[in-house]
Amino acid sequence: MYLIIQDVLNARQLQQISSLLRQAEFVDGKLSAGLEARRVKNNQEVKASDSSLDRLNHLVMNSLLQHPEYQAAVFPYRVATPFYARYTEGMGYGNHVDDPVMGPIAGRYRSDVSTTVFLNQPDEYEGGELQINTPFGEKTVKLPAGDAVVYPSSSWHSVQKVTQGERLVAVTWTQSMIRDPARRELLYELGTARDKLLKTQPDADETGKVSTAYVNLLRMWSEV
Repeated sequence: MYLIIQDVLNARQLQQISSLLRQAEFVDGKLSAGLEARRVKNNQEVKASDSSLDRLNHLVMNSLLQHPEYQAAVFPYRVATPFYARYTEGMGYGNHVDDPVMGPIAGRYRSDVSTTVFLNQPDEYEGGELQINTPFGEKTVKLPAGDAVVYPSSSWHSVQKVTQGERLVAVTWTQSMIRDPARRELLYELGTARDKLLKTQPDADETGKVSTAYVNLLRMWSEV
């Protein structure tokens, strides 16, 4: 599934995040990359020991995880602590697929869904578009600050070189309760219809049938 989620972060949160990132220590992004990605990765990321990370995670991840559209589409089971990436002039990220299994030995998780949250405005930098190869063609993504894009971790994607300014994003990965992406998308569409029916026709027989189908499919397909 390829999905844009608007307004994950509000203006006040973005202001606080911007202030924290200005004070944070950035290191070479290759330090967190797998063997394949390391060849094409050229960015910087907030150092893992930086004191700002707890506050950044509180601001970004609390909002993302509580967003109803994210919950409805992703069915999060395990969610990785994000990386906060900076791309300055000349930096980019070549075409790659995210590692299928991530995390330390004691906390491994499968990467089903990738999420990029944009942390500064698109007019603050030139280039830096996220390009995602989907079954329906290539998608080019450069969103307003506070918006996020969700896409399969199995898809080929890249970040075009920044030619001017600075691109700031948070990137995280999710192991979904629904492993199969086709089933996950079907549940998202059915759940969206169910929510609308529950609001507009809560007592209709059709609403009850759609709701029953949704909850029972979720029970059938969930790995939890």
